Amino acid sequence: TEVDLVQAVHYYQLSANQGYPRAQCNLGLCYELGRGIEKDTAQAVVWYKKAADQDYPRAMYNYACCIENGDGIEKDMALAFVWYKKSADLGFARAQCVTGYCYEMGEGTEKDIVKAFEYYQQSAQNGDAVGQCNLGYMYDYGIGTDRDQQLAFKWYEASANQGYARAQCNVGYCYEVGEGVEEDIQKAVEWYLKAAENGDANACCNLGNCYEFGKGVRKDYRKAVKWYQKAAEKG
Repeated sequence: TEVDLVQAVHYYQLSANQGYPRAQCNLGLCYELGRGIEKDTAQAVVWYKKAADQDYPRAMYNYACCIENGDGIEKDMALAFVWYKKSADLGFARAQCVTGYCYEMGEGTEKDIVKAFEYYQQSAQNGDAVGQCNLGYMYDYGIGTDRDQQLAFKWYEASANQGYARAQCNVGYCYEVGEGVEEDIQKAVEWYLKAAENGDANACCNLGNCYEFGKGVRKDYRKAVKWYQKAAEKG
């Protein structure tokens, strides 16, 4: 309840004032989201930075997000990258994934696909669903590593089982064409449906295609049109 949140903020504040980084990070989050206290992104940044300066990985990551988006602080992608990497190097899975992305795209740092692969691998092994999907993609297309479709499928599936829509679509595609796994059009449809229901545009399109041509399901033009329309709406 709101009363409980206000009370939580009170105790976070007491603990944060005594220098506990976890409380400082939690207080920052309350300020960022306006939970139990009036929203104030500048104050969120202040508390994230205090915790980040004590090497608290989640606070480092949250601080980097604020810097990347210019929330409560001046936007600066190079500085955001510095903090993402600090958090990543302390083992924070989400930061490892974002650091990998920065290296892959050359955002805030020099492009380096081998380092991108390494950070995605760390993130994936630490259970981050986006990191697992991105690692699968690197294996799928041989980016920063040798191409290995079985490993690509393994990591897509790990991510998909955590509910990540893009990975669910990729698993569906692997089953449809038999990449890294035995072809199974019924399973392809099942995964496309999960991904489509989670809002993935490509999955909506692929599902429409299955209904249009009767792949793994009975031909149904109405359903095909429905899923094609959903795909178009999602762009």
